[in-house]
Amino acid sequence: MQNPPIIDVIIPAYNEEKSIPKVIAEIPGMVRHIVVANNNSTDQTGNAAHSAGAVVVFEAQKGYGKACLTAMDWIKTQEIQPDIVVFLDGDYSDYPHEMLELVQPILDGKADMVIGSRALGKREAGSMTFPQVFGNWLATTMMKYIQGAKFSDLGPFRAIDWQKLLHLNMVDQNFGWTIEMQIKAHKVGLLYTEVPVNYRKRIGVSKVSGTVKGVFGAGYKIIFTIFKYW
Repeated sequence: MQNPPIIDVIIPAYNEEKSIPKVIAEIPGMVRHIVVANNNSTDQTGNAAHSAGAVVVFEAQKGYGKACLTAMDWIKTQEIQPDIVVFLDGDYSDYPHEMLELVQPILDGKADMVIGSRALGKREAGSMTFPQVFGNWLATTMMKYIQGAKFSDLGPFRAIDWQKLLHLNMVDQNFGWTIEMQIKAHKVGLLYTEVPVNYRKRIGVSKVSGTVKGVFGAGYKIIFTIFKYW
């Protein structure tokens, strides 16, 4: 790992024009590139992110995982590759400065991947709906008994060694992205850990928990992914 380490941030974003500047402004200065994957937003998310200093890539196909893959493709084109990549949502529900705690176990050589666990941290009242809380509990419990993977959350705020991430050959293009990464990391023997992260009410309406279709769609895909990698 280079000294100082090169850290890039990926933010998949759909209609986050009000929140994305706040997220970018609070990302620690140690980060090299902030790559916002504008997932076919119908508002000014792309312009807002660019004005705030981020690199903006456009992905027309809707899907959380698809947006992350497009941002990864941009990073692959860079002459100097990063050591660590941090994934962060663009809705301002996470606390960007906490990525200092996320990357530290990787820098210390104690982990290849670190999940920011909302279950271990403090959640603002109303920041997570009951389906989200129950879904995370169900998914992590199933992972424990089916794959033997020990996680407390599928939180999107996470850090991972870049080369190790590439070797996972991520393919999911929507709601199964986070759990695919965690299951694959466990199956190939990556060192992983969790750190507590705090969580607040997002700005705007959730694309997953804010609709019945989103809740059932995410739940189905997460359970499908667990059994896919059994």
